[in-house]
Amino acid sequence: MFLGIAAWLVVGVVVGFVATKIVNLRGDDPRLSIGVAALGAIAGGAVYSMVSGETVGALNVWGLVSAAAGAVVGALVWHLVRSRFISHDGYTVRRSY
Repeated sequence: MFLGIAAWLVVGVVVGFVATKIVNLRGDDPRLSIGVAALGAIAGGAVYSMVSGETVGALNVWGLVSAAAGAVVGALVWHLVRSRFISHDGYTVRRSY
C-alpha cells in the first residue's frame, strides 16, 4: 500500500514539474504547483481505488494513469486560480534615482 501511494506521489511531482514548465506564471512559486499536483495525484489514485475496488499497488498501471489524470486536473485548477491573481503586465525595470 505504501509503495502505491509513493508511486502516486512520484507521478504527481513529475506532472506538476512539467506543468510548471509549460505554464509560465510570473511570480508563482513552482513548489506550490508541484505540491498541488501531488495532492491531485493522490486524490485521483484514491478515487480510482474506491471506484474499481482494487487494492493500492505500485504496479497498477490504471491506478498510475488515474493518478496522473488527477495531477493534471489539480495543476490545471491551480494555474487557473493563480493566473487570476498574477499580473500579466510586462516586466518593468527598476531605476535608481
